Amino acid sequence: MEVLRTHIDTRSETYRQNREGFLEQIAFLNEQLALVRAGGGEKYVKRHGERGKLMARERIELLLDRDSPFLEVAPLCAWGTDFALGGSVVSGIGVVSGVECVITANEPTIKGGSINPYGAIKTGRTMEICAQNRLPMINLTESGGADLPFQSTIFVPGGRGFRELTRRSAERIPTICLVFGSSTAGGAYVPGMSDYVVMVKGGAKVFLGGPPLVKMAIHEEVDEETLGGADMHSRVSGVSDYLAADERDAIRIGREIVAQLNWKKLGWTKQIPVEEPTYDPDELLGLASIDIRKPFDVKEVIARIVDGSRLHEFKPTYGTTLVTGYAHIHGYPVGILANNGILFSESSEKGAQFIQLCNQTNTPILFLQNITGFMVGSRYEQGGIIKDGAKLINAVSNSGVPHLTMMIGASYGAGNYGMAGRAYDPRFIFSWPNHRIAVMGPEQLAGVLSIVRRQAAERAGQPFDEAEDAMVRQMVQGQIEKESYAFFATARVWDDGIIDPRDTRTVLGITLAAVHSNVIEGTKGYGVFRM
Repeated sequence: MEVLRTHIDTRSETYRQNREGFLEQIAFLNEQLALVRAGGGEKYVKRHGERGKLMARERIELLLDRDSPFLEVAPLCAWGTDFALGGSVVSGIGVVSGVECVITANEPTIKGGSINPYGAIKTGRTMEICAQNRLPMINLTESGGADLPFQSTIFVPGGRGFRELTRRSAERIPTICLVFGSSTAGGAYVPGMSDYVVMVKGGAKVFLGGPPLVKMAIHEEVDEETLGGADMHSRVSGVSDYLAADERDAIRIGREIVAQLNWKKLGWTKQIPVEEPTYDPDELLGLASIDIRKPFDVKEVIARIVDGSRLHEFKPTYGTTLVTGYAHIHGYPVGILANNGILFSESSEKGAQFIQLCNQTNTPILFLQNITGFMVGSRYEQGGIIKDGAKLINAVSNSGVPHLTMMIGASYGAGNYGMAGRAYDPRFIFSWPNHRIAVMGPEQLAGVLSIVRRQAAERAGQPFDEAEDAMVRQMVQGQIEKESYAFFATARVWDDGIIDPRDTRTVLGITLAAVHSNVIEGTKGYGVFRM
Protein backbone atom coordinates (compact mmCIF):
# COMPACT_ATOMS: atom_id res chain seq x y z
CA MET A 1 0.00 0.00 0.00
CA GLU A 2 1.11 3.53 -0.76
CA VAL A 3 2.12 5.78 2.13
CA LEU A 4 0.13 8.97 1.83
CA ARG A 5 2.11 12.19 1.49
CA THR A 6 1.22 15.23 3.55
CA HIS A 7 1.10 18.76 2.23
CA ILE A 8 0.13 20.54 5.44
CA ASP A 9 2.00 23.68 6.41
CA THR A 10 1.87 23.75 10.19
CA ARG A 11 3.17 27.34 10.16
CA SER A 12 0.34 28.75 8.04
CA GLU A 13 -2.30 31.14 9.35
CA THR A 14 -5.08 28.77 8.32
CA TYR A 15 -3.52 25.94 10.33
CA ARG A 16 -3.17 28.22 13.37
CA GLN A 17 -6.77 29.42 13.18
CA ASN A 18 -8.13 25.90 12.80
CA ARG A 19 -6.07 24.64 15.72
CA GLU A 20 -7.09 27.48 18.02
CA GLY A 21 -10.73 27.01 17.06
CA PHE A 22 -10.65 23.28 17.75
CA LEU A 23 -8.85 23.73 21.07
CA GLU A 24 -11.56 26.16 22.15
CA GLN A 25 -14.30 23.71 21.17
CA ILE A 26 -12.50 20.81 22.87
CA ALA A 27 -12.18 22.86 26.07
CA PHE A 28 -15.96 23.40 26.03
CA LEU A 29 -16.51 19.69 25.34
CA ASN A 30 -14.35 18.76 28.33
CA GLU A 31 -16.28 21.20 30.54
CA GLN A 32 -19.56 19.51 29.61
CA LEU A 33 -18.10 16.04 30.18
CA ALA A 34 -16.90 17.16 33.61
CA LEU A 35 -20.47 18.17 34.46
CA VAL A 36 -21.68 14.70 33.47
CA ARG A 37 -19.06 13.03 35.66
CA ALA A 38 -20.20 15.14 38.61
CA GLY A 39 -23.42 13.12 38.77
CA GLY A 40 -26.23 14.70 40.74
CA GLY A 41 -24.00 17.34 42.29
CA GLU A 42 -21.86 17.67 45.41
CA LYS A 43 -24.76 17.32 47.89
CA TYR A 44 -26.08 14.04 46.51
CA VAL A 45 -22.65 12.60 45.74
CA LYS A 46 -21.62 13.23 49.36
CA ARG A 47 -24.80 11.64 50.70
CA HIS A 48 -24.26 8.61 48.46
CA GLY A 49 -20.67 8.20 49.62
CA GLU A 50 -21.61 8.52 53.29
CA ARG A 51 -23.79 5.46 52.83
CA GLY A 52 -20.69 3.52 51.84
CA LYS A 53 -21.73 3.31 48.20
CA LEU A 54 -19.68 3.72 45.04
CA MET A 55 -20.48 6.15 42.23
CA ALA A 56 -21.61 4.72 38.87
CA ARG A 57 -18.27 5.42 37.20
CA GLU A 58 -16.35 3.98 40.15
CA ARG A 59 -18.32 0.75 39.76
CA ILE A 60 -17.46 0.64 36.06
CA GLU A 61 -13.78 1.36 36.71
CA LEU A 62 -13.53 -1.52 39.18
CA LEU A 63 -15.35 -3.84 36.79
CA LEU A 64 -13.02 -3.16 33.85
CA ASP A 65 -9.68 -4.88 33.31
CA ARG A 66 -6.79 -2.86 34.69
CA ASP A 67 -5.64 -0.04 32.35
CA SER A 68 -8.21 -0.94 29.70
CA PRO A 69 -10.20 1.86 27.99
CA PHE A 70 -13.90 2.58 28.36
CA LEU A 71 -15.61 4.02 25.29
CA GLU A 72 -18.58 5.92 26.66
CA VAL A 73 -21.68 6.13 24.47
CA ALA A 74 -23.84 9.27 24.33
CA PRO A 75 -22.29 10.92 27.41
CA LEU A 76 -23.95 14.27 26.57
CA CYS A 77 -27.40 12.84 26.01
CA ALA A 78 -30.05 15.46 27.05
CA TRP A 79 -27.58 18.36 26.69
CA GLY A 80 -29.39 21.70 26.60
CA THR A 81 -32.65 20.25 27.93
CA ASP A 82 -34.32 20.39 31.35
CA PHE A 83 -33.30 16.80 32.02
CA ALA A 84 -30.15 15.56 33.73
CA LEU A 85 -27.09 15.73 31.50
CA GLY A 86 -26.23 12.19 30.43
CA GLY A 87 -29.77 10.92 30.89
CA SER A 88 -28.98 9.68 34.47
CA VAL A 89 -27.28 6.59 33.05
CA VAL A 90 -23.66 5.78 32.06
CA SER A 91 -23.20 3.45 29.08
CA GLY A 92 -20.31 2.26 26.98
CA ILE A 93 -17.98 -0.52 25.84
CA GLY A 94 -15.18 -1.92 27.97
CA VAL A 95 -13.13 -5.07 28.50
CA VAL A 96 -14.08 -7.27 31.46
CA SER A 97 -12.02 -10.43 32.11
CA GLY A 98 -10.67 -10.17 28.57
CA VAL A 99 -14.11 -9.89 26.96
CA GLU A 100 -15.51 -6.79 25.24
CA CYS A 101 -18.82 -6.01 26.93
CA VAL A 102 -21.53 -3.39 26.83
CA ILE A 103 -21.81 -1.86 30.31
CA THR A 104 -24.68 0.26 31.61
CA ALA A 105 -24.80 1.83 35.06
CA ASN A 106 -27.63 3.81 36.62
CA GLU A 107 -26.55 7.12 38.17
CA PRO A 108 -28.11 6.84 41.67
CA THR A 109 -27.18 10.41 42.65
CA ILE A 110 -29.73 11.71 40.12
CA LYS A 111 -33.27 11.01 41.32
CA GLY A 112 -32.25 7.60 42.64
CA GLY A 113 -31.21 6.42 39.19
CA SER A 114 -34.69 6.92 37.75
CA ILE A 115 -34.88 6.84 33.96
CA ASN A 116 -35.97 10.01 32.15
CA PRO A 117 -37.07 10.21 28.46
CA TYR A 118 -33.53 10.82 27.22
CA GLY A 119 -32.15 8.04 29.40
CA ALA A 120 -34.68 5.72 27.77
CA ILE A 121 -33.41 6.70 24.30
CA LYS A 122 -29.83 6.15 25.41
CA THR A 123 -30.65 2.76 26.93
CA GLY A 124 -32.34 1.76 23.69
CA ARG A 125 -29.21 2.69 21.75
CA THR A 126 -27.10 0.67 24.19
CA MET A 127 -29.28 -2.39 23.63
CA GLU A 128 -28.90 -1.87 19.88
CA ILE A 129 -25.10 -1.88 20.16
CA CYS A 130 -25.28 -5.08 22.20
CA ALA A 131 -27.46 -6.84 19.62
CA GLN A 132 -25.70 -5.68 16.43
CA ASN A 133 -22.22 -6.46 17.64
CA ARG A 134 -22.97 -9.55 19.75
CA LEU A 135 -21.52 -8.16 22.96
CA PRO A 136 -22.32 -9.50 26.45
CA MET A 137 -24.27 -6.96 28.49
CA ILE A 138 -23.62 -6.00 32.10
CA ASN A 139 -26.16 -3.85 33.95
CA LEU A 140 -25.00 -2.13 37.14
CA THR A 141 -28.42 -1.53 38.60
CA GLU A 142 -29.72 0.95 41.15
CA SER A 143 -32.87 2.55 39.80
CA GLY A 144 -36.26 3.74 40.91
CA GLY A 145 -37.65 2.87 37.48
CA ALA A 146 -39.33 5.52 35.36
CA ASP A 147 -39.15 9.17 36.40
CA LEU A 148 -42.90 9.21 37.15
CA PRO A 149 -43.77 12.80 36.15
CA PHE A 150 -42.62 11.87 32.62
CA GLN A 151 -44.09 8.38 32.51
CA SER A 152 -46.16 9.14 29.41
CA THR A 153 -43.01 9.50 27.30
CA ILE A 154 -41.15 6.60 28.93
CA PHE A 155 -43.66 3.82 29.59
CA VAL A 156 -44.37 2.54 26.07
CA PRO A 157 -40.87 2.81 24.50
CA GLY A 158 -39.23 1.76 27.79
CA GLY A 159 -40.86 -1.65 27.61
CA ARG A 160 -38.72 -2.44 24.59
CA GLY A 161 -35.63 -2.64 26.83
CA PHE A 162 -37.00 -5.60 28.78
CA ARG A 163 -37.99 -7.36 25.56
CA GLU A 164 -34.48 -6.84 24.20
CA LEU A 165 -32.92 -8.37 27.33
CA THR A 166 -34.86 -11.57 26.78
CA ARG A 167 -33.98 -11.57 23.08
CA ARG A 168 -30.26 -11.31 23.86
CA SER A 169 -30.57 -14.38 26.05
CA ALA A 170 -32.37 -16.24 23.26
CA GLU A 171 -29.52 -15.26 20.91
CA ARG A 172 -27.01 -16.69 23.43
CA ILE A 173 -25.63 -13.24 24.20
CA PRO A 174 -25.12 -13.25 27.99
CA THR A 175 -26.87 -10.65 30.15
CA ILE A 176 -25.52 -10.00 33.64
CA CYS A 177 -27.03 -7.77 36.32
CA LEU A 178 -25.28 -6.53 39.46
CA VAL A 179 -27.78 -4.90 41.85
CA PHE A 180 -26.29 -2.37 44.25
CA GLY A 181 -29.29 -0.57 45.72
CA SER A 182 -33.02 -0.04 45.51
CA SER A 183 -34.39 -1.21 42.17
CA THR A 184 -38.10 -0.68 41.90
CA ALA A 185 -40.75 -1.31 39.23
CA GLY A 186 -38.92 -1.13 35.87
CA GLY A 187 -35.65 -1.33 37.81
CA ALA A 188 -36.77 -4.73 39.11
CA TYR A 189 -37.36 -6.21 35.66
CA VAL A 190 -33.71 -5.83 34.66
CA PRO A 191 -32.50 -8.44 37.18
CA GLY A 192 -35.68 -10.43 36.60
CA MET A 193 -34.84 -10.84 32.90
CA SER A 194 -31.06 -11.22 33.07
CA ASP A 195 -29.17 -14.52 32.76
CA TYR A 196 -27.02 -13.92 35.83
CA VAL A 197 -27.97 -11.80 38.86
CA VAL A 198 -25.77 -10.65 41.74
CA MET A 199 -27.25 -8.72 44.69
CA VAL A 200 -25.42 -6.81 47.41
CA LYS A 201 -26.37 -7.93 50.92
CA GLY A 202 -27.95 -5.08 52.89
CA GLY A 203 -27.91 -2.81 49.83
CA ALA A 204 -29.94 -4.34 47.01
CA LYS A 205 -33.71 -4.09 47.34
CA VAL A 206 -35.69 -5.37 44.39
CA PHE A 207 -39.47 -5.26 44.17
CA LEU A 208 -42.18 -4.44 41.67
CA GLY A 209 -43.92 -2.35 44.29
CA GLY A 210 -42.31 -0.93 47.42
CA PRO A 211 -43.82 -0.97 50.92
CA PRO A 212 -45.95 2.18 50.33
CA LEU A 213 -47.52 0.71 47.19
CA VAL A 214 -48.09 -2.66 48.88
CA LYS A 215 -49.86 -0.90 51.73
CA MET A 216 -52.04 1.07 49.34
CA ALA A 217 -52.84 -1.92 47.10
CA ILE A 218 -53.42 -4.79 49.55
CA HIS A 219 -53.13 -3.13 53.01
CA GLU A 220 -50.08 -5.20 53.94
CA GLU A 221 -47.47 -3.76 56.29
CA VAL A 222 -44.02 -5.02 55.28
CA ASP A 223 -40.42 -3.78 55.54
CA GLU A 224 -38.08 -3.45 52.55
CA GLU A 225 -35.79 -6.34 53.50
CA THR A 226 -38.64 -8.81 53.86
CA LEU A 227 -40.29 -7.58 50.70
CA GLY A 228 -37.29 -7.46 48.40
CA GLY A 229 -33.93 -7.62 50.19
CA ALA A 230 -30.89 -9.30 48.65
CA ASP A 231 -30.86 -12.03 51.31
CA MET A 232 -34.50 -12.88 50.68
CA HIS A 233 -34.04 -13.02 46.91
CA SER A 234 -30.93 -15.19 47.29
CA ARG A 235 -32.47 -17.64 49.76
CA VAL A 236 -36.24 -17.56 49.15
CA SER A 237 -37.43 -16.15 45.80
CA GLY A 238 -34.45 -17.23 43.68
CA VAL A 239 -34.37 -13.94 41.77
CA SER A 240 -30.73 -13.55 42.85
CA ASP A 241 -28.10 -16.11 41.84
CA TYR A 242 -25.23 -14.75 43.95
CA LEU A 243 -25.26 -12.92 47.29
CA ALA A 244 -22.39 -10.43 47.53
CA ALA A 245 -20.97 -9.20 50.84
CA ASP A 246 -20.58 -5.63 49.55
CA GLU A 247 -20.32 -3.64 46.31
CA ARG A 248 -16.71 -4.62 45.61
CA ASP A 249 -17.56 -8.25 46.18
CA ALA A 250 -20.43 -7.95 43.70
CA ILE A 251 -18.04 -6.57 41.09
CA ARG A 252 -15.59 -9.42 41.81
CA ILE A 253 -18.36 -11.96 41.26
CA GLY A 254 -19.42 -10.17 38.05
CA ARG A 255 -15.87 -10.43 36.67
CA GLU A 256 -15.80 -14.14 37.55
CA ILE A 257 -19.09 -14.70 35.72
CA VAL A 258 -17.67 -13.09 32.56
CA ALA A 259 -14.47 -15.13 32.90
CA GLN A 260 -16.41 -18.41 32.84
CA LEU A 261 -18.61 -17.55 29.83
CA ASN A 262 -16.17 -19.27 27.45
CA TRP A 263 -16.81 -16.35 25.09
CA LYS A 264 -15.44 -16.47 21.55
CA LYS A 265 -15.39 -13.74 18.91
CA LEU A 266 -16.85 -14.67 15.53
CA GLY A 267 -15.18 -12.01 13.38
CA TRP A 268 -11.76 -11.50 11.86
CA THR A 269 -8.99 -12.97 14.01
CA LYS A 270 -5.94 -12.66 11.75
CA GLN A 271 -3.13 -10.91 13.53
CA ILE A 272 -0.95 -8.46 11.60
CA PRO A 273 1.58 -5.98 12.96
CA VAL A 274 0.02 -2.69 14.03
CA GLU A 275 1.79 0.40 12.70
CA GLU A 276 1.27 3.85 14.12
CA PRO A 277 0.49 6.53 11.52
CA THR A 278 3.53 8.21 9.99
CA TYR A 279 2.09 11.62 10.83
CA ASP A 280 1.15 13.11 14.20
CA PRO A 281 -2.61 12.85 15.02
CA ASP A 282 -2.26 16.14 16.90
CA GLU A 283 -2.07 17.81 13.47
CA LEU A 284 -5.72 16.92 12.88
CA LEU A 285 -6.63 20.03 14.87
CA GLY A 286 -4.93 22.31 12.36
CA LEU A 287 -5.66 20.63 9.06
CA ALA A 288 -9.43 20.18 9.43
CA SER A 289 -11.55 23.28 8.93
CA ILE A 290 -13.15 24.82 11.99
CA ASP A 291 -15.36 26.69 9.50
CA ILE A 292 -17.22 23.91 7.70
CA ARG A 293 -17.77 26.16 4.67
CA LYS A 294 -14.06 25.85 3.92
CA PRO A 295 -12.91 22.59 2.29
CA PHE A 296 -9.89 20.54 3.36
CA ASP A 297 -8.12 17.50 1.95
CA VAL A 298 -9.60 14.40 3.61
CA LYS A 299 -6.52 12.37 2.67
CA GLU A 300 -4.69 14.37 5.33
CA VAL A 301 -7.15 12.99 7.88
CA ILE A 302 -6.78 9.43 6.58
CA ALA A 303 -3.00 9.71 6.81
CA ARG A 304 -3.27 10.37 10.56
CA ILE A 305 -5.68 7.60 11.54
CA VAL A 306 -4.71 4.51 9.48
CA ASP A 307 -1.86 2.09 10.13
CA GLY A 308 1.41 3.31 8.65
CA SER A 309 -0.52 6.13 6.90
CA ARG A 310 -1.02 3.58 4.12
CA LEU A 311 -3.99 3.67 1.73
CA HIS A 312 -4.60 1.47 -1.30
CA GLU A 313 -6.75 3.93 -3.19
CA PHE A 314 -9.51 2.63 -5.47
CA LYS A 315 -10.18 4.63 -8.66
CA PRO A 316 -7.92 7.52 -7.58
CA THR A 317 -8.47 9.53 -10.80
CA TYR A 318 -12.22 9.00 -11.17
CA GLY A 319 -14.90 10.79 -9.15
CA THR A 320 -12.24 12.53 -7.10
CA THR A 321 -14.66 14.29 -4.75
CA LEU A 322 -15.04 10.94 -3.01
CA VAL A 323 -11.90 9.14 -1.82
CA THR A 324 -12.24 5.35 -1.67
CA GLY A 325 -9.67 2.76 -0.69
CA TYR A 326 -8.44 0.01 1.62
CA ALA A 327 -6.43 0.44 4.81
CA HIS A 328 -5.90 -1.03 8.29
CA ILE A 329 -6.70 0.56 11.64
CA HIS A 330 -5.13 -1.10 14.68
CA GLY A 331 -4.56 -4.16 12.49
CA TYR A 332 -8.19 -4.42 11.34
CA PRO A 333 -8.90 -4.16 7.58
CA VAL A 334 -11.32 -1.41 6.53
CA GLY A 335 -12.70 0.05 3.34
CA ILE A 336 -12.86 3.86 3.48
CA LEU A 337 -15.27 6.29 1.82
CA ALA A 338 -14.26 9.88 2.54
CA ASN A 339 -15.75 13.11 1.19
CA ASN A 340 -13.39 15.46 -0.60
CA GLY A 341 -16.11 17.77 -1.87
CA ILE A 342 -19.67 17.61 -3.14
CA LEU A 343 -21.00 14.33 -4.56
CA PHE A 344 -21.24 14.26 -8.35
CA SER A 345 -22.51 11.38 -10.51
CA GLU A 346 -19.02 9.94 -10.94
CA SER A 347 -18.17 9.98 -7.22
CA SER A 348 -21.58 8.51 -6.35
CA GLU A 349 -21.10 5.65 -8.82
CA LYS A 350 -17.59 5.03 -7.53
CA GLY A 351 -18.83 4.90 -3.96
CA ALA A 352 -21.62 2.45 -4.82
CA GLN A 353 -19.18 0.15 -6.62
CA PHE A 354 -16.67 0.27 -3.77
CA ILE A 355 -19.32 -0.60 -1.18
CA GLN A 356 -20.25 -3.65 -3.25
CA LEU A 357 -16.59 -4.68 -3.40
CA CYS A 358 -16.27 -4.39 0.40
CA ASN A 359 -19.31 -6.64 0.72
CA GLN A 360 -17.68 -9.17 -1.61
CA THR A 361 -14.67 -9.38 0.70
CA ASN A 362 -16.52 -9.03 4.04
CA THR A 363 -14.66 -5.81 4.85
CA PRO A 364 -16.10 -3.28 7.34
CA ILE A 365 -16.52 0.24 5.95
CA LEU A 366 -15.46 3.54 7.49
CA PHE A 367 -17.30 6.66 6.29
CA LEU A 368 -15.51 9.96 6.87
CA GLN A 369 -18.39 12.34 6.39
CA ASN A 370 -17.91 15.98 5.39
CA ILE A 371 -20.61 16.57 2.82
CA THR A 372 -22.87 19.42 1.71
CA GLY A 373 -24.96 17.09 -0.47
CA PHE A 374 -25.32 15.96 -4.06
CA MET A 375 -24.71 18.40 -6.92
CA VAL A 376 -27.76 20.35 -8.19
CA GLY A 377 -28.53 22.28 -11.37
CA SER A 378 -29.98 21.50 -14.81
CA ARG A 379 -26.74 20.08 -16.16
CA TYR A 380 -26.50 17.57 -13.34
CA GLU A 381 -30.20 16.72 -13.23
CA GLN A 382 -30.05 15.95 -16.96
CA GLY A 383 -26.87 13.98 -16.35
CA GLY A 384 -28.74 11.70 -13.92
CA ILE A 385 -27.59 12.84 -10.48
CA ILE A 386 -30.81 11.46 -8.98
CA LYS A 387 -30.26 7.92 -10.26
CA ASP A 388 -26.54 8.04 -9.52
CA GLY A 389 -27.11 9.34 -6.00
CA ALA A 390 -29.73 6.63 -5.57
CA LYS A 391 -27.11 4.01 -6.47
CA LEU A 392 -24.96 5.17 -3.56
CA ILE A 393 -27.88 5.25 -1.13
CA ASN A 394 -29.03 1.83 -2.37
CA ALA A 395 -25.55 0.41 -1.81
CA VAL A 396 -25.35 1.87 1.71
CA SER A 397 -28.87 0.74 2.60
CA ASN A 398 -28.34 -2.87 1.56
CA SER A 399 -24.74 -3.34 2.59
CA GLY A 400 -24.30 -6.20 5.05
CA VAL A 401 -20.87 -5.40 6.47
CA PRO A 402 -20.51 -3.17 9.55
CA HIS A 403 -20.41 0.57 8.91
CA LEU A 404 -18.54 3.04 11.11
CA THR A 405 -19.26 6.72 10.53
CA MET A 406 -17.16 9.66 11.66
CA MET A 407 -18.71 13.13 11.21
CA ILE A 408 -15.71 15.38 10.59
CA GLY A 409 -17.47 18.42 9.15
CA ALA A 410 -20.74 19.17 7.39
CA SER A 411 -23.56 16.66 7.05
CA TYR A 412 -26.24 18.19 4.85
CA GLY A 413 -29.11 16.84 2.80
CA ALA A 414 -29.10 13.45 1.11
CA GLY A 415 -25.32 13.45 1.43
CA ASN A 416 -25.92 12.40 5.04
CA TYR A 417 -27.83 9.37 3.75
CA GLY A 418 -25.30 8.39 1.09
CA MET A 419 -22.51 8.55 3.68
CA ALA A 420 -24.24 6.34 6.27
CA GLY A 421 -25.84 8.84 8.63
CA ARG A 422 -27.73 7.73 11.73
CA ALA A 423 -30.89 6.76 9.81
CA TYR A 424 -28.82 4.16 7.90
CA ASP A 425 -27.86 2.23 11.05
CA PRO A 426 -24.08 2.40 11.17
CA ARG A 427 -22.75 0.22 13.95
CA PHE A 428 -21.17 3.31 15.49
CA ILE A 429 -21.27 7.00 14.64
CA PHE A 430 -19.15 9.68 16.32
CA SER A 431 -18.71 13.39 15.66
CA TRP A 432 -15.99 16.01 15.86
CA PRO A 433 -16.97 19.25 17.62
CA ASN A 434 -17.04 21.18 14.32
CA HIS A 435 -19.79 18.90 13.00
CA ARG A 436 -23.01 20.45 11.64
CA ILE A 437 -26.09 18.52 10.50
CA ALA A 438 -29.26 19.71 8.74
CA VAL A 439 -31.33 19.41 5.57
CA MET A 440 -29.10 22.13 4.17
CA GLY A 441 -26.86 24.94 5.40
CA PRO A 442 -28.55 27.72 7.44
CA GLU A 443 -27.95 30.43 4.81
CA GLN A 444 -29.22 28.23 1.98
CA LEU A 445 -32.32 27.12 3.89
CA ALA A 446 -33.24 30.68 4.90
CA GLY A 447 -32.65 31.81 1.30
CA VAL A 448 -34.85 29.05 -0.16
CA LEU A 449 -37.73 29.99 2.14
CA SER A 450 -37.26 33.64 1.16
CA ILE A 451 -37.53 32.77 -2.56
CA VAL A 452 -40.69 30.74 -1.88
CA ARG A 453 -42.28 33.67 0.00
CA ARG A 454 -41.31 36.10 -2.78
CA GLN A 455 -42.81 33.85 -5.48
CA ALA A 456 -46.01 33.42 -3.46
CA ALA A 457 -46.35 37.22 -3.15
CA GLU A 458 -45.82 37.64 -6.90
CA ARG A 459 -48.49 35.05 -7.72
CA ALA A 460 -50.94 36.79 -5.39
CA GLY A 461 -50.12 40.19 -6.86
CA GLN A 462 -49.07 41.48 -3.43
CA PRO A 463 -46.09 43.68 -2.56
CA PHE A 464 -43.12 41.93 -1.00
CA ASP A 465 -41.92 43.35 2.30
CA GLU A 466 -38.12 43.35 2.05
CA ALA A 467 -37.58 44.46 5.66
CA GLU A 468 -39.82 41.73 7.01
CA ASP A 469 -38.12 39.18 4.76
CA ALA A 470 -34.68 40.17 6.06
CA MET A 471 -35.91 39.77 9.63
CA VAL A 472 -37.45 36.37 8.90
CA ARG A 473 -34.33 35.19 7.09
CA GLN A 474 -32.19 36.15 10.06
CA MET A 475 -34.55 34.37 12.45
CA VAL A 476 -34.67 31.19 10.36
CA GLN A 477 -30.92 31.17 9.88
CA GLY A 478 -30.38 31.50 13.63
CA GLN A 479 -32.81 28.66 14.31
CA ILE A 480 -31.11 26.31 11.83
CA GLU A 481 -27.65 27.20 13.14
CA LYS A 482 -28.82 26.25 16.65
CA GLU A 483 -30.48 23.02 15.51
CA SER A 484 -27.53 21.91 13.36
CA TYR A 485 -25.03 22.37 16.22
CA ALA A 486 -23.02 19.26 17.14
CA PHE A 487 -24.15 19.41 20.77
CA PHE A 488 -27.81 19.71 19.73
CA ALA A 489 -27.39 16.52 17.69
CA THR A 490 -25.55 14.53 20.35
CA ALA A 491 -28.15 15.54 22.97
CA ARG A 492 -30.74 13.63 20.90
CA VAL A 493 -28.43 10.61 20.37
CA TRP A 494 -28.10 11.36 16.65
CA ASP A 495 -24.54 10.22 17.21
CA ASP A 496 -22.78 8.11 19.84
CA GLY A 497 -20.79 11.04 21.17
CA ILE A 498 -18.59 14.02 20.32
CA ILE A 499 -14.89 13.22 20.48
CA ASP A 500 -11.58 15.04 20.41
CA PRO A 501 -10.33 14.57 16.80
CA ARG A 502 -7.01 13.37 18.20
CA ASP A 503 -8.85 10.36 19.69
CA THR A 504 -10.30 9.28 16.34
CA ARG A 505 -7.91 6.38 15.74
CA THR A 506 -8.40 5.05 19.30
CA VAL A 507 -12.19 5.24 19.05
CA LEU A 508 -12.14 3.47 15.70
CA GLY A 509 -9.85 0.76 17.10
CA ILE A 510 -12.25 0.05 19.99
CA THR A 511 -15.30 -0.02 17.73
CA LEU A 512 -13.60 -2.26 15.16
CA ALA A 513 -12.70 -4.70 17.93
CA ALA A 514 -16.34 -4.62 19.03
CA VAL A 515 -17.85 -5.28 15.60
CA HIS A 516 -15.59 -8.30 15.17
CA SER A 517 -17.32 -9.98 18.10
CA ASN A 518 -19.98 -10.83 15.53
CA VAL A 519 -19.80 -12.45 12.11
CA ILE A 520 -18.63 -10.07 9.36
CA GLU A 521 -20.56 -10.97 6.24
CA GLY A 522 -21.43 -8.91 3.19
CA THR A 523 -24.84 -8.89 1.55
CA LYS A 524 -25.65 -11.60 -0.99
CA GLY A 525 -27.43 -9.24 -3.36
CA TYR A 526 -28.68 -5.75 -4.01
CA GLY A 527 -31.87 -4.14 -5.16
CA VAL A 528 -32.33 -2.73 -8.65
CA PHE A 529 -29.72 -0.15 -9.64
CA ARG A 530 -31.23 2.39 -12.05
CA MET A 531 -28.63 2.53 -14.80
